[in-house]
Amino acid sequence: MVRLTVYLIAKIISHKTRNEEDFEQYLRKITHLNLSDKNIDAIGDLSLCKNLRVLYLYDNQISQIENLDFASNITHLYLQNNCISRIENLSSLKNLEKLYLGGNCITVVEGLDKSEEIRELHIESQHLPRGEKLLFDPRTLRSLAKSLSVLNISNNNIDELEELAVLENLTYLRAVDNQLQDVEDLEVVLNKWTKLRRMDITGNPICRKPKYRDRIVVQSQSLESLDGKEIKEMERQFLVNWKASKAARKKSKDRVTDEHILYQHFSDFEKLYPILPVHHNPSVKEKTDFLVVSEMHKVKRKPLPRILGKNKSDEKSG
Repeated sequence: MVRLTVYLIAKIISHKTRNEEDFEQYLRKITHLNLSDKNIDAIGDLSLCKNLRVLYLYDNQISQIENLDFASNITHLYLQNNCISRIENLSSLKNLEKLYLGGNCITVVEGLDKSEEIRELHIESQHLPRGEKLLFDPRTLRSLAKSLSVLNISNNNIDELEELAVLENLTYLRAVDNQLQDVEDLEVVLNKWTKLRRMDITGNPICRKPKYRDRIVVQSQSLESLDGKEIKEMERQFLVNWKASKAARKKSKDRVTDEHILYQHFSDFEKLYPILPVHHNPSVKEKTDFLVVSEMHKVKRKPLPRILGKNKSDEKSG
């Protein structure tokens, strides 16, 4: 296998350098270094490349991130499609903005709690053990909360996004081909992502739910594109109005139903226990029976006897 060293760099780029130029001086000047697809399995000493800003090491056999302490100026690091199993040794890269780690063997997004300038993290399609999903270290998420704007976590068996709600400045989420299923959980996260402009979650079970797109468009006022399809303001306004109208109809229907139930209750009660005439003076026992029935709402099948008031003929005879 091949170890990445300055001698390897010299061999690869010697034909591009001028003979009169000192090689070490050249290494101190270079800002971009492309060593992709060179069968490299380990990163050696590159400390001479102090001005390096962009390093391409994708499509190799690298198993460990190491020997990058010198690279404090690096802003873009491409390590996708290697054999890396852990994110580590990146704390010295204070200016790192874009990190590409897709197609490795990483199981936990960690080791970035000192990296507070990362704007893009691409960690899609990890070779995970069967049945496992990509996990996130809360410390790393808190560190990325203010800076991260682009996150690619596609094809990682992820089934919920709640823990990612702390990424308050996220503008683009790509999470295709995962196991997201619950629209309600996604709606909760969207309330936190107030700056999200694009989201692509095609290939998830959630996309087969009824009215999935309508619910997401209504929930997120900032989204401009969902699953690669533009969200037009006319579409959002129509759906918002439709939801409001539906809610108003439901509220009205519930009110009518409640009123009907209340009316039916008193109607049935009146049939079983008619209101006594005003001039009637019931006995103590009759008053007690009536109050017990009224307060306990116990409807008896056998009605109380109707008590009639005195008529005029009775008054005269008396």
